[in-house]
Amino acid sequence: MPKSLFWTRTDTAGAEHALVDDGQGLAARGSQLAVDPIPYTCRYQLATDPEWATVRCEVEAEGSGWLRSVRLERAADRWRVTTTEQGDLDAALTAAGHPPVGLPGTDDPDRLAAALDVDLGGSALFNALPVRRLGLPAAPADVPHRIVVAWVLVPSLVVVPAEQVYTPLGPGGVRFTSDTFTADIDLDADRYVRRYPGLAERIDPR
Repeated sequence: MPKSLFWTRTDTAGAEHALVDDGQGLAARGSQLAVDPIPYTCRYQLATDPEWATVRCEVEAEGSGWLRSVRLERAADRWRVTTTEQGDLDAALTAAGHPPVGLPGTDDPDRLAAALDVDLGGSALFNALPVRRLGLPAAPADVPHRIVVAWVLVPSLVVVPAEQVYTPLGPGGVRFTSDTFTADIDLDADRYVRRYPGLAERIDPR
């Protein structure tokens, strides 16, 4: 993997490290560490087609006494979602004073049919998928692009469809909106996140 990207979380104690190859689409593998809602490690592998639409995403989340995984594969405009689970995440969440989250994955993959992108909760890397696929931020400024993503919640790995809006702000920036949340994201020359207010900031080698 020719590129190494590292972010520190600004919403909680944590970090993300991704190794990426974007010579033809994107191939990436990475890991997240965070303490909220409970301490966990999340590992992922991602592959897109040459147009940057996601074709496969595998995610594994692990904490004390539990381990979950989910695999999403897109073919012929349909998603296949498979999961595994060991231990009891709900018990760990309840013990820490948080509500249970239920099973990983989705019971109806057809609800994800409109999604061309996967978005992994807490990850700064995954914003690059719609940014590159839609040709942002070189597209006309202030014109919103409304999309549906397959949103993988972390650490539960529950998968839900989510509507998101990306609006170019000119070179080096896009505005991200989802429901009532909005953030103006700073991008580098390769259109990876440099600063995502309320989520993460990149740390580059000196």
